[in-house]
Formats: sequence, structure tokens, C-alpha cells
Amino acid sequence: MLDVIRSLKSLLKTSRVRIDNNVFRLHYTITVVVLLAFTIVVSMKQFVGDPIDCLKSREVTDTFINTFCWIHTTFTMPSAYDKVVGKEVPYPGVGSINESTDELKYHKYYQWVCFMLFFQAALFYIPRGLWKLWEGGKIQALMMDLDIGMCGEAEKKQKKKLLVDYLTSSQRHHDWYAARYFICESLAFANVVGQMFLMNRFFDGEFLTYGLEVIRFSEMDQNDRLDPMIRVFPRVAKCKMYKYGSSGNLETHDAMCLLPLNIVNEKIYIFLWFWFIMLAALTGMVLVCRVILIACPPVRVYYLNFRFRTVHLDHLHTVVRRGSLGDWFLIYMLGQNIDVVIFKEVVADLANRMTRAPKDSTA
Repeated sequence: MLDVIRSLKSLLKTSRVRIDNNVFRLHYTITVVVLLAFTIVVSMKQFVGDPIDCLKSREVTDTFINTFCWIHTTFTMPSAYDKVVGKEVPYPGVGSINESTDELKYHKYYQWVCFMLFFQAALFYIPRGLWKLWEGGKIQALMMDLDIGMCGEAEKKQKKKLLVDYLTSSQRHHDWYAARYFICESLAFANVVGQMFLMNRFFDGEFLTYGLEVIRFSEMDQNDRLDPMIRVFPRVAKCKMYKYGSSGNLETHDAMCLLPLNIVNEKIYIFLWFWFIMLAALTGMVLVCRVILIACPPVRVYYLNFRFRTVHLDHLHTVVRRGSLGDWFLIYMLGQNIDVVIFKEVVADLANRMTRAPKDSTA
């Protein structure tokens, strides 16, 4: 299992060509790797180990009752969570059942956790796959190995000229390119927020406040607190099975089941709760920055200046003022991928060309 998890490191390898930002990269690298690793851990425990162990009467075999309760789900009693363990109940949520008054909460998610985690990993990769398809290798084609500063002067001069020629001739034709990337960033944000609600649905409305409940639990007095992870991921639950007895009468078998798999599940989902909250916050801040950049062209200049301090500010003013949002975005992407000295020269040549060109030619 450890060998399989180590093989996931290949997903963390950074590409030579950067076509997105660090926050967007968190969605399809670290998050996908973490979810796939969790999928492997849960699958190994569920399908190779012993995910459930039920205490039952002598008339039913261990294998039969364990398989039955795993397939048909277990349940707990919300009314038994507040009772004294060892005096009124044997375990929180497990007690004697009054058919007429007691409410039962069935737990049927645990058979599907490994499939759910894999599905979530696939959802996190979709925005990346879509952007990679739309991007089409454009940045890699425009780089022309200019990320390597050590090249011949004649070769460097020729490649810079080709790049500046392209940027000049295609001016104001990159807006849809930028829009597609912003769409993919928005999809990434919608995905992480949507997955919070998806998991809340998966756990019957318990997930959205799960992390807050765990924080509140850690601050409570030792004698008064009830671990919220036990309520969402019970380690001991009940199972009821009916069968015919030797005389043909219908018999009821009430079993108490140990769910060791939930020890793993509770740790996985408390980590995912905090990770998704952090990821949603970071992605939300990036989208706010995008809105500001779209609405305020002067901010684009200072954003480029902050990111690429070697480039002359007047040249950045010229390039941004005479270009569109798409032109700015393409220049920003190129700046992430080519050598800083070469990028400075490319922006200077582009600004000089724009200054010499008639203003109405770029309209």
C-alpha cells in the first residue's frame, strides 16, 4: 500500500511550463493526491481488512451477522447520546430501543466512502483538464526555449523578434483566452464549495458544521463534552436482523457492532473539512483579485510590476494601456515562463513598437 501511495508523488511534479497560478495548482495536485491516497487507505481497510465486527447471539455465525449488518447498514439512537455511559447506556448512541418513541439514525455512507473520495478527486481535476484542453499548448509554443537564458545572442534576438511580432500582430485577440482561464478558476471555486455541500448531503446534514463542532469540543470541559466525531462517525452502532427460528417463528436478533473503519474516516474528513475551507478561502481571494483586475486596468500595471520588478514601469504602462485584458493576461503568463532578463527586453521592445504604431491601428 505504501508503494502505491508513493507512486502518487508523480502527480506533484511541477511542469516546466506554468499555465496557471499556485492556488489553482493546489486543486489538481495536492488535493487530488490527498483524495486518491485516502481512497487507497480506505479501500485497503474496507476490502482487505475487517471493517465491521458485530456482537450477536450464538444462533448466528460471525460471518453472517457481520456481512448482513455491513450490507444493510447500522444505526444509532440520538436520544442515547446524552445518557451516562456505563450506567444508562454501554456506549454513546447505543441503548435499549423503544419502537414507539425512539428515533433511529441509520448510517449507510461507510460502504461508499472510498468511491466518494475517488469521485471527488476526479471532480477536482476537471477544471485543470478543461483549461489544459482550452490552452492548447499556446504558452509552450510562444516560449521557444526562452526560459533558458544561456543561449546564443543571434538565436535569442531572432526568437525575441518572433515573439514581439506575434504579440503585436495578435493584439486584442486574446480576450477569450483569458476568459477561459477565469472560467476554469471559477469552476475550481464552485467545485470546492459545491463539494462541501455534497459531503453535507452525503453525511445527512452533519458535515458543514463538523469542523466547528470539533473545535468547540476541544474547548469544552472533559466531563461535559461529547465527541462530535462519534455522532457523525460512530465507532459502535446497533444492527437489527430478523430470521426464522427452529419452530418457524420470526426471531429478532439485536447486535452491537464495532466499526473500526470509522476511526480512519473521522480523521480523513476532519482534515478535508479544514483543507476545503482553506482552499475555498484562497480561491475566493484569487477571484476577488480577478474582478479587481478586470474592472481596474491601472491595477494590472502594478500587479505586473509587483510580479516582475525588473521590467521598467513606463513600459508596463504602455503595454497595459494600449492592450486589452487578454493581452495583459498573455504577457503575465509569458513572464512566468521565460527568463526574467529576456522578458524585460520583450516588454521593452513591445512597448516601443506600440508607441511607434498609430493608436487607431490597435483599436
